[in-house]
Amino acid sequence: MSASATCPHAHELSSLREPKLSQSVHREECTQCFDNQDGPAGIDVCLVCFNGSCLDPDRHHTRTHVLRSGHSFTLNVKRTPKKKPSNRADGEEPPAKMTKLAINEEREEDKYEHTTLFKCWKCDSRQGKEVTIDNVNAKRLTDGVMLSLSSARQSEVKAWEEEITACEHTLCLEQLQSGTIPQEGLAHCASCELTSNLWLCLTCGALGCGRAQFGGTGGNGHALAHFNATQHPVCVKLGTITPEGGADVYCYAAACNDTRIDPELATHLNTFGINVASQKKTEKSMTELQIEQNLLFDFSLTAEDGSALQPVFGAGATGLSNLGNRQVYIISTILACYMASVIQTLFSLPPFQIRYYSEESSATRPTYVPLKAAAHWEHCTQALPADCLECQMFKLADGLLSGRYSKPHSDHEKAPTDALAHPTPEHTPWQVGLKPAGFKALVGKGHPEFATMRQQDAEEFFVHLLTVLRRFNHPNTRGSREEFEPTETFAFGLEQRLQCQSCRRVRYRVDTMDTLSLAVPAHELAEGEADTGPGALEQEVASVGAPDEGGPIKKRYRSVSLEQCLNLLLGQSGQEALEYQCEGGCGKVHAVRQMQFATFPDVLVLHAKKFQLVNWVPTKLDIPVILPENDELNLDNYLGHGLQPGEEELPETSNASGPSQPQVDAETLAMLESMGFAAADCRKALIATGNAGAEAAMEWLFNPTEDPAVETPVQTTGSAPEPPAEQVEMLADMGFTNAQAKKALRETDGNMERAVEWLFNHPDDTGEDTTPAASSSETTKAPPGSSRLPARYRLKAFISHKGPSVHSGHYVAHIRMPRIGDAMDADDVAGDWVLFNDEKVVRADATSVRDLKKLAYMYVFERV
Repeated sequence: MSASATCPHAHELSSLREPKLSQSVHREECTQCFDNQDGPAGIDVCLVCFNGSCLDPDRHHTRTHVLRSGHSFTLNVKRTPKKKPSNRADGEEPPAKMTKLAINEEREEDKYEHTTLFKCWKCDSRQGKEVTIDNVNAKRLTDGVMLSLSSARQSEVKAWEEEITACEHTLCLEQLQSGTIPQEGLAHCASCELTSNLWLCLTCGALGCGRAQFGGTGGNGHALAHFNATQHPVCVKLGTITPEGGADVYCYAAACNDTRIDPELATHLNTFGINVASQKKTEKSMTELQIEQNLLFDFSLTAEDGSALQPVFGAGATGLSNLGNRQVYIISTILACYMASVIQTLFSLPPFQIRYYSEESSATRPTYVPLKAAAHWEHCTQALPADCLECQMFKLADGLLSGRYSKPHSDHEKAPTDALAHPTPEHTPWQVGLKPAGFKALVGKGHPEFATMRQQDAEEFFVHLLTVLRRFNHPNTRGSREEFEPTETFAFGLEQRLQCQSCRRVRYRVDTMDTLSLAVPAHELAEGEADTGPGALEQEVASVGAPDEGGPIKKRYRSVSLEQCLNLLLGQSGQEALEYQCEGGCGKVHAVRQMQFATFPDVLVLHAKKFQLVNWVPTKLDIPVILPENDELNLDNYLGHGLQPGEEELPETSNASGPSQPQVDAETLAMLESMGFAAADCRKALIATGNAGAEAAMEWLFNPTEDPAVETPVQTTGSAPEPPAEQVEMLADMGFTNAQAKKALRETDGNMERAVEWLFNHPDDTGEDTTPAASSSETTKAPPGSSRLPARYRLKAFISHKGPSVHSGHYVAHIRMPRIGDAMDADDVAGDWVLFNDEKVVRADATSVRDLKKLAYMYVFERV
C-alpha cells in the first residue's frame, strides 16, 4: 500500500490528546491476540484510547476496534532488532555482578529500531489508509505514544525491585542505654555458639541467631525468641553492615514481620559502640541468599543419555515465557512459573478448550471457531479488551491452542537439519513463548500476592483463578448465561459425618470443594536406611549428607502410596476423635468425625501437602508419593451415603439472633494476615487453637484438623453472610446505597478495594437480590458433581516444584497429550508426556516422568 502525502482529515489530529501518565498504551502487542510489534504488519495503536490491535487477515482486530469505537486514526508501530555490537573491547570492565533483586533494564532504543506511520480509517474503512502527516500534532502524538510507558511495562515496573521501606518501629525506635558492647559480646549468639547469621537487637543490644535460611545458613531462632520475650521489634544482621550504612534490618512486630529500612541505623548502632564507617560486609544479605538459591532450581532438559529432550511445536504445545527480563534469571524464574504451570494444565482440559476455543472436543486437535470469540468482542461491555477477563481468556486460548505462535525462535530457524533432528542443549530451538501480561494484571488485580512479581503457591493461585473466573461469570454480574462454566468441572461435594459418642446422634454437612488437600505422612530415613515404603523397588539407598545441587543438605523420606494418603483423609483410618459440645444436651463430650465424597468431580485435583514449619517458615519435604498402576484411581470406596435408616440427626443450633463471634487476639491476627493468609482462615486457626499464639495457628493452617465448633457452615440458598456494618457504612459514605454496598462486599469476599471497583464497574446494579427466597421446605442446594459409580480416574497432568519452599524455586507442568507424530487413535489412552517448562516445551522422557511424578505438588486426574 502506497503512502499518501495528504489526508483530508489530518486537521482532526489537533483535537486528539497524547496519553496521560496514568494511561496504558498498548503498543507492544494486540490486546485480543498475541500478534505483536515484531511481526511484519506491526501493531496499530488507536490515537484516542491507545488500544493495540493487529492486522491479521483472519482476525483483523484493528478493523473490529475501529468499527466498534468509531475512532478514526491509528499509529502503526513496527520494531526490528538492531545489529548486535561486537564483543567487549579489550580492557573494558565486565558487567557488575548481580546482587540485587531488581531489573537493570536495557533501554529499548539500544536494542531496537522503531518505524511508525499514521493510518486514517475514514479514508479507508477496510484496511486503513497509510498517510504521511508531518506537522506538530503528528509529532506530539507520535512522541506521546512512543515515549510513554507501555502497558506491559506499567504492570511490571513497580514489582521489578522489591521495595523496602521504613516502618513506625524503625522511625520511632526507643533504645535502652546499655553502653558499648565489647567485641567478645558480638562473637556468637548469646544463647548458643553460632558465630554467623547473628542479629543485634537495636533496642537493648541483645545478640541472637536468626532462623535457618535456605542455602545452609544455620540458625536456631534465638533472635525471634528474644522478641517474643521482650517485644523489642527491630534488629540488624551483623556481617551485612556496610560503611555506607546499608544492612539487613528486620522488624518482628506483628504489623510488619518483614525486612525494613532504618534511616538512623548509624546513630542506633553508635549507641552500642559500633562505628558504621569501620564495618566491612562479611555475610550475604537475605536478597543475595534468595537470588543465589533460586539460581539453583531448574529442571533438567536432557535425557538419561545426555541428549537434549525433543522440542515440541504445534497446536496445544505453545510455551509461556516468563514475564520478565530474560537476562535476570532470578526475576524470570520466580515471576510466573507457578502461573504458567496452572494455565497450561487448565487449557489442556476439554471443558476449557470448548468454552474458550472450540465448539466441541476432538480426538485430535481443537478447531478454532472465530465466531465464538468474535461474538464476545462485538458485545463486550468493557471499553478495552485489556480490561475484560473474558477477552483475555479468549486471547490465551487462541495463543496456546492454535499453534500460531508455537515455532522455533527466529535465531534458530536457520539451524542445520541434523541439529534439529538431534538437538543438543546449546542449540535447542526453543520458542519465544507468550507473555500474558494483561491476563496476569487482571487476575492479580487487588490481590496482595498475585499482583506482585514474587513467587507464589501454585495451588493457591489455582483456587484464586477459579474464584476470579466464577466471579466474572456470576449470573448477577454478567446476565443470564447459557455457557457451560469450565470451572465447575473441578467442583465436588465433600461429606462430613459427625457422631456424638454419648447420644449416638449424627450430623451431616456437605462442603463444595475444588481441590482435595492430602496430608502426606513424613518419616525421615536415617543415613543408609532403606526405604521400606511402596517406592522401595524404584529407589536406591543413598547416604544422607550430600548437598542437593549446591543447596541445603538433602534429606530422604520413606515413600508412601497415594491410596495411603487418601485413606488418612477419607478412609476408616481417617476417622478422627475430638471434643465436641453436643447440641443434643450431652454437654462437652467426645465425637467422631469422618469425611467422604458426597459427589465426584469430572476432574479431580489433588494437592499433596508435603511441608512442615521450621522456625515459622513452611519448608517443603521431598516425600515420594507412589501412584497406582497405570496412574489410575478407583474412588468407589470413598463415597459417602448421607443419613442412613436408623440414624437420628442432632438438633440444629438455635441462633435466631445470630451467633456471637469468638474473640481472637488482634495483634496475632494481623501478624498472620501479613504472612499472606486469608483473614477468615487466620481467624478460624486462632479459634481452633484457643488463641495459643501465631506459631500454633500456623501449624493449624498448614495441617488443619477441622473442629466443627469453628467450621463455617455451607451456605444454603439465599443465606450469604452479612458484610460488616463498618464496611457497609464506608461505602455508603461514598454515595452508594446500603444494598449496593452489601452486594459489592459479598461479591468480593469483603475486600474493600475490589468492592469499590465492582461498584464502579456495575453502576446499574441496584444491589437488590433477585434470587427467590428459599421456601421453608427447601433443603441445602445440591452439591456439584456426580455420585454415579464407578468413580475411575486417570492421571492427566501433574505440577512439580523444585526448591525448599512453595514460595521459592521453580514450577513446571507435565501434561499427557495425544501421541506426538502419529495419527491420533481415539482409543489411545497412553499418549505422550510433554513437559511445559515456561517457554520450553519438550517431549518428556520416561525417567523424568517417573521421578518427578513421585514428587509432584499437584495431581490432575480426569474421570474415565
